[in-house]
Amino acid sequence: MLILENYPQFKIVQDLAKKRKVAIYLVGGFLRDYLLKRQQMDFDFAVSKDAIGLAKAFAKSIKGAFVLLDSEHGCARVVKKDNGQIATFDFADFRDKTFKGDLAHRDFTINTLSLDCSKLKSSSAILDLLADNKSALKDLKAGRIKMTSPNAFKDDPLRMLRAFSLKAMLDFKIEPKTLVKIKKERDLLRGVSYERIRDEFFKILETPRAADNLRAMDKIGLLEKIIPQVHVMFNCKQGGYHHLDVWLHSLETIFQVEKVFEEFKNDSDIEEYLEQKFAGTRTRKSLIKLALLLHDIGKPETRKIENSKYSFHGHEHVGKNITRIVAKMLKLSKQERFVVQDMVQWHLRPGYLSNFEKPSEKSIYRYFRDTKQEAASILLLSLADQRSTRGPLTTKRDQTHHYEICTRLLKQYFEKLKEKPFTCFINGNDLIKELKLKPSPLFGEILTKVAEQQSLGKIESKDQAIELASKLANRHSESRRDEESQNT
Repeated sequence: MLILENYPQFKIVQDLAKKRKVAIYLVGGFLRDYLLKRQQMDFDFAVSKDAIGLAKAFAKSIKGAFVLLDSEHGCARVVKKDNGQIATFDFADFRDKTFKGDLAHRDFTINTLSLDCSKLKSSSAILDLLADNKSALKDLKAGRIKMTSPNAFKDDPLRMLRAFSLKAMLDFKIEPKTLVKIKKERDLLRGVSYERIRDEFFKILETPRAADNLRAMDKIGLLEKIIPQVHVMFNCKQGGYHHLDVWLHSLETIFQVEKVFEEFKNDSDIEEYLEQKFAGTRTRKSLIKLALLLHDIGKPETRKIENSKYSFHGHEHVGKNITRIVAKMLKLSKQERFVVQDMVQWHLRPGYLSNFEKPSEKSIYRYFRDTKQEAASILLLSLADQRSTRGPLTTKRDQTHHYEICTRLLKQYFEKLKEKPFTCFINGNDLIKELKLKPSPLFGEILTKVAEQQSLGKIESKDQAIELASKLANRHSESRRDEESQNT
């Protein structure tokens, strides 16, 4: 694979560095992933001086967007979208007087692979120019994540989380001494901005190995440093339907949902739905995993003993409020926050539906009405939740029935998406014009009930809708008169 023929941007970088008389090296992730045969469009360059100035000139040359990352340490990014792909080019000043010294300040040995850009020629191949620093190739071949120095995490505590994101993305193992060091210095993570923590954390959630890595992080006490609120779930026992406490159950649901995703990987509707992007980079799939981590976080506060059994009435509402706090802490977008909150708030509804041999059309309609765009997310979440509930009171029949209900509703959800958008026969203007009503909260109640009856096929015309609205309005008036007469 010829570098300059496939990556013309490198030639631009080379020419700019030569003109400015600075040394520049391609280092880290791109080279690592190239050897692992993973597609990578993120490029890191170490520059002997004035990396920010070089980045500005490069952005101008390729008509990309310039982003200043750290003026104090001389770090900037250039982003370029080309043919639907987004490429990022990071430029940073040496963190030492020499490039060799700079490499000693990097995070992990597998990220110290480098290439001197001044030596690039049109016929250059990566392997011909690749420099193996700090036994990077040996660790890469062994699938090992190893810190470059004992000060690696003090220099940047986010690297402790990055060790697990690399582990999740590459399916590597963290070297024992590095893991011990993370456990020892995990409190340093408190000093890292939540924007950076969020981005690294979601790299883990995006992989099909999130469950294993979250468990490994939990084992050394790192996960609770990211989301301290989860601590309340530790050792919180549950009832006879559960075989795990609240926290271990929550971790198990993520393992189960990854199996659920795998089962539906050939369903194009579900795949497209799960890959929907939020805030540019995060998928619905990763938000479902976050919701599962938090779905029972309201249980400790609501736990009571009733008739010698544990109850958790209203835990979904308490959980929604805690989830809002966590989502804000993680700096999620407003849309993402609502998505995760809705999943936590309504996560019990599929279970309620499966309590019936055949749920009524009205109850199914109300499920879709309340859960809206998250209806399918919650059904997938519920499948994972049910599979993580294997206590002595859980039966195979119940689990099979729950699966049948959820899969039937999933099919129904995507079928409805392809139908013509629903439009109610009447609106607020009709209530004013036809029934002479004055605008009030009653409008919402009437229109909701009319829309429900229309959706169920109980009314089939505007005239019937007006007739039902009139009956509902009269019933409301009679109810108010009865209340007033009782109070006098």
